[in-house]
Amino acid sequence: MSQEFTHEVPVRFRDLDPLDHVNHAVYATYLEAARIAYIEEVLGMPEEDLAFVVATLEISYDRPITYGDEPVVALSIAELGDSSCTMEYEIRVDGAVVSTAETTIVHVDHETGRPTPIPADVRRRLSEYGEVEAPA
Repeated sequence: MSQEFTHEVPVRFRDLDPLDHVNHAVYATYLEAARIAYIEEVLGMPEEDLAFVVATLEISYDRPITYGDEPVVALSIAELGDSSCTMEYEIRVDGAVVSTAETTIVHVDHETGRPTPIPADVRRRLSEYGEVEAPA
């Protein structure tokens, strides 16, 4: 992982399945919470000012998260394309990795919904914080 950003996510009772494990689908919302916090804190803008959509999502589950755990999502930029950005995640409990994930987000035009280049100022901040080289 390049320089990582971390974000704590609470386990809510409604996140649990009948076995008292966080439901597998809820992991995606934990990733989303970290991604939104990253956009707001690192890029310095509210998420609604950017038009990123998730194009791919892959999650691996190493052990269950249960009620009482205090998960932390670590996020880093793996690759920065012209209109897309690949993010890698680790969800950790007590410092141990319990899940890994990857998303590719694509910057789109608000009106057309079509991919559009990531704005230069956003690209610069992503590159600087993530220590990732943008394509030429």
